[in-house]
Amino acid sequence: MAVAALGLALFAGGCQNISQLASASAGSPQPQASPKSEAEWRAEAEKLAGRYHDKPDDPAVALAYAQALRASRQRTQAVSVLQQATLQHPHDMPLLGAYGRALSDVGNYEQALEILNRAHTPDQPNWRVLSAQGAVLDQLGRHDDAQSYYSSALKIKPDDPGVLSNLGLSYALAKDLKNAEATLRRAAAAGGTDPRVRQNLALVVGLEGRFGEAESIARADLPSDQATANVAYLRRMLSQQADFKTVPRPRTVASADGT
Repeated sequence: MAVAALGLALFAGGCQNISQLASASAGSPQPQASPKSEAEWRAEAEKLAGRYHDKPDDPAVALAYAQALRASRQRTQAVSVLQQATLQHPHDMPLLGAYGRALSDVGNYEQALEILNRAHTPDQPNWRVLSAQGAVLDQLGRHDDAQSYYSSALKIKPDDPGVLSNLGLSYALAKDLKNAEATLRRAAAAGGTDPRVRQNLALVVGLEGRFGEAESIARADLPSDQATANVAYLRRMLSQQADFKTVPRPRTVASADGT
């Protein structure tokens, strides 16, 4: 299907409406336990702005402020904050990881990949960074490479639903819908109550032509208005396409560290 490039849900957080999918990168960080609304994140960013201006050299403050900026979709400002912080703390791994993901948010994929490569070391790999690297590689169309990174992340963190979801979406982007569905079902089984995994599964099942099943999956977790919007979007997307040529990019699921 020649579908508009959307953003399959690589675990980066963000909205739960399939018609508002984020790019396959780090996305908007929202902890799964008690997700904040965008307005709450914006208020958090405003509160942290004062602390950041008082202590611009404090890496913990910069990291928290940038997280709130990213979650409230102030992504260019988040990049600026993290750029300055990493210039002052060039070996701070959490800062580098957040900076790489923020660069991916704004579409600077090559630079994001370079920064993420510095955010961990071969002898001490970070599974969250590996998954973020995979998401960036998927955006660059390097799906085989991306899947290798997800597999490496799963060796460190077996059955992590976010990494599994990213892997399943990578298969979908590579047009391997059979493996995409199998992997997303595995992610859904391991994913607890996070609705984004099952929304990704609904998208892939719909792409396979089983729309009734996709609709049931899409309605399972969301309030009726959001579920209706998702189903309507799925119907519109699928009805407009006659030949399967490209897969819509699913939403990413937030990295487990919430950044």
